[in-house]
Amino acid sequence: MEDQRNSYQSQLQYYTEKMKSNPKWIPTKVYADEGISGTQDYKRNDFMQMIEDALKGKFDLLLTKSISRFARKTVDTLNYVRKLKEKNVAVYFEEENINTLDMQGELLLTILSSVAQQESETISSHVKLGLEMKMKRGELVGFHGCYGYNYDKLTKTITVNDEEKRVIQFIFEKFIQGYGTLMITRELNEMGIPTKIGNTIWYENTVRKILKNEKYKGDLLQGKTYTADPVTHRRLENMGEEQKYLVKNNHEAIIDE
Repeated sequence: MEDQRNSYQSQLQYYTEKMKSNPKWIPTKVYADEGISGTQDYKRNDFMQMIEDALKGKFDLLLTKSISRFARKTVDTLNYVRKLKEKNVAVYFEEENINTLDMQGELLLTILSSVAQQESETISSHVKLGLEMKMKRGELVGFHGCYGYNYDKLTKTITVNDEEKRVIQFIFEKFIQGYGTLMITRELNEMGIPTKIGNTIWYENTVRKILKNEKYKGDLLQGKTYTADPVTHRRLENMGEEQKYLVKNNHEAIIDE
């Protein structure tokens, strides 16, 4: 969002000026990952680079806005703080007014980190509720397109792709004639038909998924997967653990029921 981008830029400016304002400090670098959740440290390139630089001794004081901006998981916060502490690198959490080298113990940091993690889980539950409401209304959620259809990200609607439509019908016709998924896959590869991303190699699992996909008869089933852990963002196949939402005749069908 525009206001979030402005906030990101203002924070960069704030910390750049803050580093320069203290005569005891020698500014090194601002590390910032724009628009990436604090729960996914492995995706935060600048964060991981920051930890690596700190362990190499490139700086000895790290300023951060808050514990929740540093890491959302209690265990991650403590692990990284301990690693840095061993190298005499201080982490100063501005909002909580905590300097990790001055701390007598880890109790306060543990408590505040737990609060940050709980905040992340609360936000996740709110997002989940919002997505469920969208699915109930028949809106496409988390859909990136599938073979046979074109997906409009702005209107969040799908329309038939005429060229791919013929391939989908070919797959179903062959299956009805008694061909197995392996034989159908071989024929597609022999014909040199491109996949959705332009490859000419088809896999049996892809064909099997097409034959099981309700979208080709005009229906939309949502909630096939779910987030098992809001902190790690681990997704699993929904085997009945969460609600699924089926919308009949949601869009133009490629095959009849």
